Amino acid sequence: MKDDTTVPAPGLPLDAKTPVTVPVPVSIPVSTKKQQPVEPVEMASEPSQQWNTKNLGFRLGADAASAACAASMIAPLISIIDRSIMENASGRSTLAQSIKTSLRTLFTRPSTVLFSRPVALIFMLYGGTYLTANTLDTASSTVRSKPATYVSSGTDKFAASSAANVGLCIYKDQVYVKLFGPGGPPRPVPLPTYALFALRDCLTIFASFNVPPLLGPIVTERLSAEMRRRVSGETIAQFAAPAAVQLFSTPIHLLGLDVYNRPTTVGGVSWADRWALVRKNWPISCAARVCRIVPAFGLGGTVNMKVRRNLMEKLS
Repeated sequence: MKDDTTVPAPGLPLDAKTPVTVPVPVSIPVSTKKQQPVEPVEMASEPSQQWNTKNLGFRLGADAASAACAASMIAPLISIIDRSIMENASGRSTLAQSIKTSLRTLFTRPSTVLFSRPVALIFMLYGGTYLTANTLDTASSTVRSKPATYVSSGTDKFAASSAANVGLCIYKDQVYVKLFGPGGPPRPVPLPTYALFALRDCLTIFASFNVPPLLGPIVTERLSAEMRRRVSGETIAQFAAPAAVQLFSTPIHLLGLDVYNRPTTVGGVSWADRWALVRKNWPISCAARVCRIVPAFGLGGTVNMKVRRNLMEKLS
C-alpha cells in the first residue's frame, strides 16, 4: 500500500534571511574653513623694449680706446698736410716745400713733431669726433636693445658728430691760421670764415659717418666673390666717400682761408679776386685734402670701426 505522505524538499529554515550586502558609507573629511575666493593673478606686463646695458662701462671704454688708437695713428701726417695747405694759401711757403720741411723735422727730431701743439690739436679733433660717433652708437644700441657691435647711420649721428667735429675743427683752424698764416700779429678770425669752415666740416662728416653704412651694402652687391673675400664694400665706401666730397669742400675751405688772409677792410678785396685765387689753388689743394682726408676718415675711420667692432664682439 502506497504511502501518500509527501516529504517536503529540504530547504532553508523559514526564519533564515538571505544576507544583503549593504555599502558602508565612507566619511570624507570636509574642511570647515571658509574657502577664500581666488583672485585673478595679474601678470607683470613686460616692457615692450628692454635696454641692453650689458658691460656698458666696458663698452664706453672700448669706444674711447678705439677713438684714441685711430687718432694717434693719423695725427702726425694730417698735421703736416694741414700746415702745408695753410702756408701755401697764405704765401709763406709752397705746399711741396712745407711738406718737405715738416717731414725732415719728423725724421730727424721726431719728438719735436709728435709732441707739438699742432699734432695735439689734430689728435683732439679726430679723437673727439670718433669718440662722439662711437658713444652715440653705444647709446643707440643700449636704448634700442641692439647688439654691442651695432652701428647707426641716422640723423642723430650726423648731428652729434657734426657738432663735435665742427666745434673742435673751428678751434683747431683758428689756432692754425694764427700759427701758419701770413706774418704779423695774429688777428681775430672773422665770422664768415667760421661759417665756411662749419659748412666744410658738415659735408665731410656726412660723407664719413653717414654715407659708408648706406653705400657699403650697395658696393658689396657689385663686388665679385673673389673681391668680397679681400675687401668689404663698407671699407671701400669708408675710403671713397670722404675723398670724393673734397671736390666740393676744398673751395669752401680755401675761401674761408682767403677771407682771413685778406680781410675786406684791407685793400677792398672783391669776390671775383677771391674766386680767382680759390680757382688757382683748387686742384693742388684738393689733391692735398684728399691725401689728408683718406687717412683722417678713411684709414682712421676704418681703424676706429674695426678696433671698436673687435672689442665689442668680446664684450657681447
